[in-house]
Amino acid sequence: MPEAASQPEHHKTAGKDRIPIFQKVVYSIGSLVNQFQAAAIGGLVIVLNLGLGMSPALVGLLGAIPRLVDAFSDPLIGYASDNTRTRYGRRKPWIFVGAIVSGLSFALLFHLYKGHSTSFYFWYFLVVQCLFVVSFACYSIPWIALGYEMTPDYHERTRLQGFSNFFAQIAWLIAPWFFKIMNDKTMFTDIVHGARSLAMIVGTFIVVGGILPALFNKELFGNLPRPEKQKGYEGVIKDLWRNLATSFQCRPFVKLVAVTFLIFNGFMLASAFTLYVIVYYVYSGDWGKGGTLLGWFGTVSSVCTLIAISLTTWISTKLGKRKTFLLTMCIAICGYALKWVGYNPQHPYLLMIAAPFLAFHLGALFTMVPSMVADVCDLDELQTETRREGMFSGIYWWIQKLGQAGASILSGLLLVWTGFNVALGANQTPQTLFYMRICDIGIPIVTSLIAIYIIMTFDITEAKAYETRQTIERRREDRRKAAEQVAWQAEERRRGERRQE
Repeated sequence: MPEAASQPEHHKTAGKDRIPIFQKVVYSIGSLVNQFQAAAIGGLVIVLNLGLGMSPALVGLLGAIPRLVDAFSDPLIGYASDNTRTRYGRRKPWIFVGAIVSGLSFALLFHLYKGHSTSFYFWYFLVVQCLFVVSFACYSIPWIALGYEMTPDYHERTRLQGFSNFFAQIAWLIAPWFFKIMNDKTMFTDIVHGARSLAMIVGTFIVVGGILPALFNKELFGNLPRPEKQKGYEGVIKDLWRNLATSFQCRPFVKLVAVTFLIFNGFMLASAFTLYVIVYYVYSGDWGKGGTLLGWFGTVSSVCTLIAISLTTWISTKLGKRKTFLLTMCIAICGYALKWVGYNPQHPYLLMIAAPFLAFHLGALFTMVPSMVADVCDLDELQTETRREGMFSGIYWWIQKLGQAGASILSGLLLVWTGFNVALGANQTPQTLFYMRICDIGIPIVTSLIAIYIIMTFDITEAKAYETRQTIERRREDRRKAAEQVAWQAEERRRGERRQE
């Protein structure tokens, strides 16, 4: 049923459900940390190929293996976060420790020098990256879960995610310039030295920015009663598997996971080709000019994304989340089609015409889907009588990271399949250049079309979300009164026993 038909009155967010601006800013700095590490790795990892001579296939493998390790740790961290009970809350201790350890390990990740073997670089990067991704998951999974529970309001959830995603785009304003900066001979001796220095800056920011949500954000469900303690290792594992099975039985959640998997990993897979297309097709092998165009394209895209996020948030309060998602993904597909025209050796900066349209791709995705997952958490409480934001966060990113691992391997293999050979320099074959453009443009269009088909069946409307909220709040109040009644009766029994004595 269309959303408008099931929602005759538009809901206005109550004052008590509004998140104060300071709380939004602090949470959003955490979002910047989350995005900055991803953007930084994407910008710096090319040093393995261009600075240290590692093959694209090996670089792809290095991107995949730690993601697999990270992916399987995410549900465990989410489950542990849901079941953590401290005086500081469920999420905040994880966020604090995870930020510190992951920031230090990021600085070590690119602490590389020339003169070693490919085997040394491979194993060093593999081991340190595994440490980094697991420690960063200890930060990111509870931080994401915290965002799901900061407000119970349908529209305020979208505003929070829009505000958070807006801040996160600062990372993408900076990261496209990483290649040009670390290749600047006036600042660094070579690209390896540049990557090493930038990694130390990024690692410091992860520590400082990452601990802020742990210090200042408030948890709506930070003081829940302690869960029933599982007996032994086997009891914990059984409960974890029970949680996993229950989560995958929630159809709206599975749809959101699938949609993000398609769009995000389609983007990641295709974006591996963008730099190569710009350098070898548009500029015939000129890395200096290619790095400049990539930097400007990334900067313009990020500025456009800031606008796209704001528009997406506003449109969602008028049309509802599902319709907004469908509209923005259609706009993004138009942007990918325009890239074919924009890749023009005679007019390189024609590529900028695609930026305003492409801005809606990930900008809208990571504004709308987290807000929709928060609505799913309410539905889950209605069905299971538990709050499991951590579990949903862990499973959600577990699947996405499995996809990232596959995308990392596949991007390296596809680059080899296109016939690309770094030794040929500017002399890549026309067939290679054509196939690289096909991968860069065609893959995200196909994955986005499939995602649109799936989201058309998503059925949590604004009306249904508020109905669910009212039901679970009544149930919580009934449980609170029942608990108070039990406590009162117990106290009366104790008083009676004392009188008899």
